[in-house]
Amino acid sequence: MRTMGGMQKTSSRLLALLSLLQTRPDRSGDDLAERLGVTARTVRRDIGRLRDLGYPVTSVKGPAGGYRLDAGTRLPPLLFDDGQAVALAVALRTAAAGSGAVAEDAARALTTLRQVLPPRLRHRMDLLSVTAVRPPGDRDADRTDPEVLIALSRAVRAREELRLDHRDGSAERPRRVQPHHLVTRRGRWYLVAWDLDREDWRIFRADRVRPRTPTGPRFAPRPLPGGDVGGFVTGRLRGGDGTTADWPCRGVVVLGRPAAEVAPFAPDGIVEELGPDRCRLTLGSWSWTGLAAALGRFDTGVEVVGPPALREAFATLAARYADAARPRP
Repeated sequence: MRTMGGMQKTSSRLLALLSLLQTRPDRSGDDLAERLGVTARTVRRDIGRLRDLGYPVTSVKGPAGGYRLDAGTRLPPLLFDDGQAVALAVALRTAAAGSGAVAEDAARALTTLRQVLPPRLRHRMDLLSVTAVRPPGDRDADRTDPEVLIALSRAVRAREELRLDHRDGSAERPRRVQPHHLVTRRGRWYLVAWDLDREDWRIFRADRVRPRTPTGPRFAPRPLPGGDVGGFVTGRLRGGDGTTADWPCRGVVVLGRPAAEVAPFAPDGIVEELGPDRCRLTLGSWSWTGLAAALGRFDTGVEVVGPPALREAFATLAARYADAARPRP
């Protein structure tokens, strides 16, 4: 009869065996036996126990033989070390602080994970508090359906043309695209694709598209402008052509305020101190008038260093504001 101590020893060995199989795709039987301090026969017996528990462990053919932990048809129990468990909790808590179905699924997964964590790790997880802060009046939070993300990702990986309905305002319009990348930026999902009808690159918000089935033919991917998807998305969302992540309009001014007062309100700019009450600010925007308006909010004297287009934008705004200030009959 197997003793309680012997059963605990077997259970500990199974956990150690599972951890070894998770850290490297293929493990030889001799390597596993040596690391566990048992015979190859015991390893074969323990592999059988893992299979009975639902772990898809397959045998690897070769001179030494070995084993591989493959993906199965159902999710078996998982094993994480302390660092992995805390990292997973942080990721889930961050995702749960968002909105939509993904946030709801992350919250449920976080609850499940917390129930099985040891007290020491549960305490570390509970110390982390994440609150999603959005600008006042932001009702347009990302509520992308996870099934939409899966469908878009599948089309990207398969390099298959995609038919989708894109919601623009209150109307939905059909589009035919070649999907290239699915990206997330500041809590929102975007699909980067080549629009076949418009013959140009487009960025679609994932929460505004509805993929259709079936997908279209396979395509050969074309090079993305600039070659960097992060820079392309940032540049396009800033109003540029995507070849650079920089703002399409960038100017330099001297402001009559200390650099310490300007820097917190110019996170994308470069602030240089010129004295106790003066600083030079380099800032970008999607248009010259937009840049001039952004610089006006510092409520101080502005000296334009360049370029001339920024000075012209100030003149345009000055005339516009002067007209707005005139009393109407």
